[in-house]
Amino acid sequence: MRTVVKFGGSSVADLTKMRMVAEKILQRKRQGESLVVVVSAMGKTTNGLLSLAKEAVKNPSKREMDMILATGEQVSIALLSMMLQEAGEKAVALTGYQAGILTEGLHTKNKIKDIDVRTIERYLAEEAIVVVAGFQGSNKEGEITTLGRGGSDTTAVALAAKLSCPCEIYTDVEGIYGIDPRLYEKARLLPFVTYEEMKEMAFLGAKVMEPRSVDIAKNYGVPIYVGATEGKEPGTLIGGGNQHVEERSITGLSIMDNVMMVTINHLYDVTENIARIFNALAKEEINVDMISQSPMPDHSVSLSFTASQDDKEQVLALLERLLEEVEEAELQVETDIIKVSVVGSGMRTQSGVAAKIFSLFAEGGVGFRQVSTSEISISYTMEKKHQEKAVRLIAETFEL
Repeated sequence: MRTVVKFGGSSVADLTKMRMVAEKILQRKRQGESLVVVVSAMGKTTNGLLSLAKEAVKNPSKREMDMILATGEQVSIALLSMMLQEAGEKAVALTGYQAGILTEGLHTKNKIKDIDVRTIERYLAEEAIVVVAGFQGSNKEGEITTLGRGGSDTTAVALAAKLSCPCEIYTDVEGIYGIDPRLYEKARLLPFVTYEEMKEMAFLGAKVMEPRSVDIAKNYGVPIYVGATEGKEPGTLIGGGNQHVEERSITGLSIMDNVMMVTINHLYDVTENIARIFNALAKEEINVDMISQSPMPDHSVSLSFTASQDDKEQVLALLERLLEEVEEAELQVETDIIKVSVVGSGMRTQSGVAAKIFSLFAEGGVGFRQVSTSEISISYTMEKKHQEKAVRLIAETFEL
């Protein structure tokens, strides 16, 4: 049986944990499995490399950032392969480039275009354990690229898609919970989540999976198992079907706390200026969400949208440059904002979810700023001070 198995940074945070991972791999190999192992950088290595680069220079170039960030995973795959070899198994470490992972896009935010799996297939045919660096690849110019936060998930699922096999992802949590147990201690473990629900939960703030990886899994029918490296719980299966669609209106609640709300007041020539703003943001691959527009007394509009705080400096520089040509426009940025989102395929067939949440917030004194909906989700932006109460009210009411 062939399987792609991914271990996150917490699973290989130090040599002791890495040896435990190696032992698990060896047990499965000796039971006859054919394994491709995708590994993240050790612990907080990526954060350390980011800090080091920014300590070295004020504005490091993104090309060179990819160069330095990619080294974290290379250390992991080399060490793990050494451990497997010492135990008597044939193992080989492959960087993204060596594994045939072709990417495209902007540096630090590349996307996988294709994977040439011939090298991996050759080593599997030789009964080797193939250890691949997550989070990285190379573009058509042969330059090292990285896939952004959570990119190792994308690497693992994309490899599983190309190799036509299941994908298992091991981390420091037991599986997918209806809500982060750190936010609500009674959170329940979900045995099954649909691709749609998982993608929506991930996009809206759940940190266990990366949204692009779920997209790939859905498109190629890759079943994903998520569990703890040292866990005893059964974990969660992510797949197709609607095993609980008639049972629950809400499957999960996600919190996104790395959010900023950008507001531009006194914006005239509305259609033209709004088009210029969002075209410029799109060109820089800045993800924008929760867009709202309201009229002002002077016949201008107030335009608001949310984005990640990671892009704050880039957004501010871009908008300040654009608004130099727009008289009277005022730019305001708020960072004390969170996004609370409920997700569930059951919303398609069960009405009244939004009404119930509006009532909960009204009775509990929870104020919110914006609301957006999709077919299976409802999202609210609000000040961080409301987070604890909003989470508790929703979790208790919908038994998450």
